[in-house]
Amino acid sequence: MSEERAATRRRNPRGQGQVLRAQLVEAAARLLAASDHPETLTLRQVAREVGVAPASIYGHFPDLGALIQHVLRLRYDELARLMSEAARTAPDPLADLVARCGAYVHWGVEQPGHYRTLFGSRMPADLLPGSAHSAGADLLDSVVASLAAVTGTDRTRTAEEQWRAGLMLWTAMHGLITLYNDHGNIPWPPLDGLLTDLIGLHTARPAAEIAALLAQSAERR
Repeated sequence: MSEERAATRRRNPRGQGQVLRAQLVEAAARLLAASDHPETLTLRQVAREVGVAPASIYGHFPDLGALIQHVLRLRYDELARLMSEAARTAPDPLADLVARCGAYVHWGVEQPGHYRTLFGSRMPADLLPGSAHSAGADLLDSVVASLAAVTGTDRTRTAEEQWRAGLMLWTAMHGLITLYNDHGNIPWPPLDGLLTDLIGLHTARPAAEIAALLAQSAERR
């Protein structure tokens, strides 16, 4: 947004402070997603993007960290909702896992900037403490539980081993998304084909069965 446009922005009518709050959140999310160095974001940049004085932000957020944490919470909620909705009608544990993984990977590839904001941020700890990513632990827990339901016939696995298995699956999906986004010049095979192989490695289930479930899940997205 140009300085001229920022200077001529009209004030929101009295009682519509929530409009400005939403605009600030949207602007911060957009700037974070578009930047290769999100740790350099400032309140002044957000204010300029919206077209208000930096002081206007303090009526809605006490500091930059609070604004960024709000953005993170919204993005985590969005991703969690998509994963849950994808698995809502799953008829069995494998279909549940495939739907969750499919929603996660496709969101990460279709929203590379927002994905990087959640999982690739280099924000300093004094600005964004680790607790700001607590919702990410909830996403991991959902993958752990879903995978455990598929492999639950193996009664020799402890809870710790189930958690490690889910963590490794999530790590593999993160690597797939990150490499797919950052190295688009590689002649990648179809994304769902890669995800089929990945889930197959972690569940020991036939590729054809997983591929069919992914196709069904894609129709519902």
